[in-house]
Amino acid sequence: MSSSRLRWVTGPRNQIWHDTWLWGSVALAGIMALPVLSLIGLGFGSAGDIWPHLIAHVIPAQLRTTVMLMLGVGVLCAITGTVTAWLVTFCQFPGRQLFGWALLLPLAMPTYLSAYSYADILDQAGPVFGFWSLVLPAHAYPRIHTLGGAIGVLSLVLYPYVFLSARAAFIQQSTVLIEAGRTLGLSPTACFWRIGLPLARPAIAVGVALVLMECLNDIGAVEHLGVQTLTIGVYDTWLVRGSLVGAAQMALMLLGFIALLTIVERTQRRARGYVGRQSRQRSLPRFMLGRTSALAAFSACLLPVLLGFVVPTSALITDALQQSLTPDVQRAATNSLTLAAIAALATTGLGLLLAYGARSSRIRAMRALVGFSALGYAVPGTVLAIGTMIALAGITNWTGGAILLGGTGFALIFAYTVRFLALAHGTLEAGFGRISMNMDMAARSLGTSRRHTLFRVHIYLLRPPVLAALLLVFVDVMKELPATLILRPFDFETLATLVYMRASLGQVEEAALPALMIIIVGLVPVVVTLLLLDTQTRSQPRVAQPNIVRNTVRTQPV
Repeated sequence: MSSSRLRWVTGPRNQIWHDTWLWGSVALAGIMALPVLSLIGLGFGSAGDIWPHLIAHVIPAQLRTTVMLMLGVGVLCAITGTVTAWLVTFCQFPGRQLFGWALLLPLAMPTYLSAYSYADILDQAGPVFGFWSLVLPAHAYPRIHTLGGAIGVLSLVLYPYVFLSARAAFIQQSTVLIEAGRTLGLSPTACFWRIGLPLARPAIAVGVALVLMECLNDIGAVEHLGVQTLTIGVYDTWLVRGSLVGAAQMALMLLGFIALLTIVERTQRRARGYVGRQSRQRSLPRFMLGRTSALAAFSACLLPVLLGFVVPTSALITDALQQSLTPDVQRAATNSLTLAAIAALATTGLGLLLAYGARSSRIRAMRALVGFSALGYAVPGTVLAIGTMIALAGITNWTGGAILLGGTGFALIFAYTVRFLALAHGTLEAGFGRISMNMDMAARSLGTSRRHTLFRVHIYLLRPPVLAALLLVFVDVMKELPATLILRPFDFETLATLVYMRASLGQVEEAALPALMIIIVGLVPVVVTLLLLDTQTRSQPRVAQPNIVRNTVRTQPV
């Protein structure tokens, strides 16, 4: 070993054995990985006679259905999100500014609420079927309880993931390329296919990967619509077939899907260097659309908003107005608010410590440890819940029953923290990135420790990111269903589980009021996202455009 390398390892300022942030992150990463590690350990056990039955009769059909669901939702979300993002970014038509934020509204609608609402709207006892039967044959009426219905419902709710990613990429693209293409005679459509889409392809792939992860995580919508996916198979194998080992082995298959999607997402994220650099950007051009093109653009942006948010929310409001605030709903709301508040505080606090540890540590492995501890967001809630239950049961057995954690509120808080740590950490890491390292160096040169630098300097500067992390985690916990269904204590309901139980019993009208509460709370991250996107748009440099561009882009109808 060279002398410089030896000094790096043994020097007083960089001594690994005395780096408390490093070892704290190692311990935290191990704790956050306990559910997945426990699941893997159990998966190597013997499932008895159930696995041949699963291979012969269950897994092939569910695997095929899962792949078809992911393929259909991924394609529809990619088309809807990319086209609408291009229209509101580069085209001038009536309602463009309104659609810039309205297209994000489906983010407030959990997939299972949309499924419950559409199943009620399209029921054959409803007015839609009556109108259909007057105009068209009744046997041609579309059925919602099919794979196609599930693809449509999930796509209407999940497309904003692609919209956000694609629009951010379009905003960051070099305007010089668009101007050059228009100067050379390219139409707006040709600019989209030959310039905009190739440059934004990595960002679109990231959005689609997030959509596919949400598809794998969904349990409420697909179960209500009668679609048997691998996620449903994991749930049924444990609770219906009574085989926890078999459920763990099926969960490992889901983890394989997630690992593949994560690799694709990370690869595409590294490829986002294709997007134009900030220094070369100018004010975004706007393609003036003719009447027919403007009407088509308006319709293309209106339909996702109507079908993804307005229609299901209106149906829920109509049913909720006929309901009263019962004690069951009040208890469920109190439980949801309490769990969400505790989980938001715990998750944001851990995310803050991890983000600052990665910033202040000189050890390169620190970032890898932080990234490893924040992988829970990619794990489906059902898989995470089973892994959490196995880990907590192991702790109970190891202590001889002295510590009982399973089936308690602690199990829920722990699962929420593992699942949403990446969300809080990413928000806070972005906030730290806006603070100059010179402030850390100045504080350390005055003799301030890393701990005091965090609490005396950074906390004050990080108030907006901390608030955003708290709100985002709070809202996601309020909407979370799969992990809550498995880990909740006996006779303990949240708003999400109450809606699920009532909808499972066919009481969709009674589920409308708690469902509407979830949607109202879900609007919070939409507002936060809009503010962040508006800040990003305003940060673009504004440079006067040449006359040739103004003539060819702004005044020429399409």
